[in-house]
Amino acid sequence: MGIVYNGFMANDPPHTPIHHAPQVYPTTDTLLVRPIIATERETWDTLMNRHHYLGFRVIVGEALRYVAFLGDRPAALIGWGAAAFKSRHRDAWIGWEAHLQWRRLCFIANNVRFLILPDVHIPNLASRILGQNMRRLSADWEAAYGHPILIAETFVDTSRFRGTCYKAAGFLPLGETRGFRRNGGKYYLHGQPKTIMVRALRPNARRLLSDPFSNAKMFKEEGIMDIQTLNIDGKTGLIEYLRCIPDHRKKRGIRHRSLSILAVSVCAVLSGAKTYIAVAEWAARCSQAMPAKLWCPKSNETGKRVPPSEPTLRRFMGEIDAETVDKTINAWLEHEAKRPKRNKNRTIALDGKTLKASARKGEQQVHLLSAVLHHEQVVIAQVQVDVKSNEIPAVEPLLKPLDIEGSVVTADALHTQKDTATFIVKEKKADYFFTVKDNQETLNNDIKLLQMEAFPPSV
Repeated sequence: MGIVYNGFMANDPPHTPIHHAPQVYPTTDTLLVRPIIATERETWDTLMNRHHYLGFRVIVGEALRYVAFLGDRPAALIGWGAAAFKSRHRDAWIGWEAHLQWRRLCFIANNVRFLILPDVHIPNLASRILGQNMRRLSADWEAAYGHPILIAETFVDTSRFRGTCYKAAGFLPLGETRGFRRNGGKYYLHGQPKTIMVRALRPNARRLLSDPFSNAKMFKEEGIMDIQTLNIDGKTGLIEYLRCIPDHRKKRGIRHRSLSILAVSVCAVLSGAKTYIAVAEWAARCSQAMPAKLWCPKSNETGKRVPPSEPTLRRFMGEIDAETVDKTINAWLEHEAKRPKRNKNRTIALDGKTLKASARKGEQQVHLLSAVLHHEQVVIAQVQVDVKSNEIPAVEPLLKPLDIEGSVVTADALHTQKDTATFIVKEKKADYFFTVKDNQETLNNDIKLLQMEAFPPSV
């Protein structure tokens, strides 16, 4: 066939290029599976497209390509890419909620291609390659993309294969797909069901993916806080702050206290829930320790703590004084940020956002200016920007009630103003870090004339 394999020899001693012809391969004791290097990609893509029964064009999303060597000869190619967007068997097996699935899907890798090169016929080779690949996949992925892989998945066409090598490598068959493919956000029936098989790369992989209290640092989720580290029911905790919010409901027939409903809602939102349904699902999945902290009532029948349902959450939150709740929660979050273990490198960002679908008839959409903690990625204060003005005059009323002494305030070029800088430094006893662009030509030119490269780096 004339396909030269020498593209895979970049890391090995020089030797004669290997052509695609029957070879005498060494034993599997010499097996080595490693990621390809940049110069090998074209050869990898060409071989996969020519010899794999599905052909090959591209791997979607984050991807890694591997080559397996027996001695100095390439014997197999493996490709990993983004996980399937939806899979009912996989998602049921993991047991995660929808709002967690969208954020944590990147921790699953899909084996999109696996090719034993022609004329390589060695018993148990495929399962040995997969086994070695599994042992290094997560570490390689983290080195390439900054996060590990917790579960590996693949889809096996049982009309062609039995999936024996995957089972031998520790993959678990979960069930068959319905025979649809996804393209351009739509699903099309192709009539070829496949068996989905998965392998957990960590013993606690399913719990990590499905548990809203899992390590937020590992998942690097924006706007997510580790609820377990927050002061909920202790002195100056969330419950104590929420006591000041009056209950607008009539006393008759009340089952859930107002502070319990609010506490559940706050903790769920800080854990990533964005809808009433997601809040209710989060509360229902918590262990009994959390509903006890949040003052949920006990059931007379089971004796277990019962969190509020989605209709209860929707009715209560729809009628409460949102401004009072907002100020109360922001005050609590600000107090949390001042706790000694949280007060390191405290940086506050000024961030303006326009709320979607917030415009009433004949009015503009609501625009908010928020003070956001960089590290915790939570809002500690926000004000509405006057529709006849812009964000600049809103900075002072936003920061005035906050104790930000010793903090650093960051903002974009719009807020690079003398009055704003003076207010932050003299009145709030804080520092600022502002961006300068061409909209302030004189200041920008003055900075360029300083020849900053001549300044020694700070220590």
